Amino acid sequence: FLRTTRLNSLGAMAATRVLRVLRHVERGLRCMSTAISSAPGSLSAALNIHEHGVERNTIRLGKSPRVCQTAEEALEPYLKSDGMVFIHAGAATPQPLMQGMINVAKAQKLRNLRTIHMHLEGPGPIPVDDPEAAQCIRPLPTFVGANLRQQVMTGDAEAIPIHLRDLPLLFRRRLVCPDVALLHVSPPDAHGFCTLGTSVDWARGAAEHAKALVALVNQQMPRVHGDGIIHFSQFDAVLHHDGPLWIHKTKELTPEEIRIGQHIAELVPDGATLQMGIGSVPDAALSQLTNHKNLGIHTEMFSDGVLPLIESGVINNSCKSTYRGRTISAFISGSQKLYDFVNDNLSVNLKDVAYTNNVEVIASQQSMIGINSCIEMDLTGQAASSTIGARIYSGFGGQVDFLTGASACANGKGILAFPSRTHKGVPRIVPHLKEAAGVVTTRAQIQYVVTENGSANLFGKTLPERARLLIDLAHPDDREDLERHAKDRFKKAFQ
Repeated sequence: FLRTTRLNSLGAMAATRVLRVLRHVERGLRCMSTAISSAPGSLSAALNIHEHGVERNTIRLGKSPRVCQTAEEALEPYLKSDGMVFIHAGAATPQPLMQGMINVAKAQKLRNLRTIHMHLEGPGPIPVDDPEAAQCIRPLPTFVGANLRQQVMTGDAEAIPIHLRDLPLLFRRRLVCPDVALLHVSPPDAHGFCTLGTSVDWARGAAEHAKALVALVNQQMPRVHGDGIIHFSQFDAVLHHDGPLWIHKTKELTPEEIRIGQHIAELVPDGATLQMGIGSVPDAALSQLTNHKNLGIHTEMFSDGVLPLIESGVINNSCKSTYRGRTISAFISGSQKLYDFVNDNLSVNLKDVAYTNNVEVIASQQSMIGINSCIEMDLTGQAASSTIGARIYSGFGGQVDFLTGASACANGKGILAFPSRTHKGVPRIVPHLKEAAGVVTTRAQIQYVVTENGSANLFGKTLPERARLLIDLAHPDDREDLERHAKDRFKKAFQ
């Protein structure tokens, strides 16, 4: 009996010590988890996308939105001077709500009403022919489109340079706190759930952190699976609408662009995972992949160029390391055919951009091929992708995210592809970038460069070696001048 009692006592003491140790371990892991999850660009940060936000795909019991007849009625309670408004962007630009915001701001003579958004379709928040709107509203675009380039140059709008992967951090670190988010959503299903439609990107983060949500509920917005689920009861006000989405028209490919596509196709192995943007160069690359097999998509955005490859089975996502069998993106833009394709399509998931553009997630893909473009490149490989000299033309986007991730991926390739000259005949491979041009991709990040004249891998090359390779990719009529500058710059190291 005494032996048994002593053993039981020792067992209890040991168990107490183990519990104490486990509590210390738990505290340490909690601190470590917090540190890791707050690190910018970390995998944990990408997956911990609900941190400090309001979960919007749950039901707000006893709550329902105001159903409004006009955009002005929906927005008036939430707009104020020095306020902050998030606007859904791209194909999801909620034009009726944006016009209503402009009308309320002018009627109430608001000042410094700030808007934050990516590229907007349509006339934008301060149309060039509406100087009164510019007195009331101050756009802060993270990606500048044609409707705000002039206003940025005149100081009526202010561009924010930022990598696409970091956009949600503006909300999750409380650097930007929207008073209201203007969202464009699909109609609620039988259970009351809407979706963010064509653009989840950082709109999910905005919805989680905005004080109020005003939604344009559009019968023609596709219902898209993924991270963009929002319950109808989460909205504070809604405006019902039945109108087409913004359409991105494709252009006929030039002979130079077709050759670029052929060179890119030679760099893509069967079973690769693709990232591409929108425009002629991505479309040219996709058009040349018809004989490939088992390709996958993990990208920040895609357009109509992928549809023929999906329909033919070239893209089947069967070899991907994550979300096998599914096309993964953050947003889409294209034709009505594209919007019809993604509507209630379980094989397409639109995700939070903190996940799609996370460098570790990208690097974990199967043979990741990142295809991007730039405005001009100097002889060392520096790429200006967002500015023409001092003039802001677009933004950082996800170029660096995917070039970095693809370069770190086993069998991955980061590609910058562009015609050697603009359609006006201006060289794009130049001795020096234009004065005040902003470098998006640095010379240390560059890997593959493709023009209609071929491809070259600059990784690990010296500066003179890079100059030689890039001169070979330049337009033939530009090479003599480029060689002269290279010899002057690199002296006898350039042969």
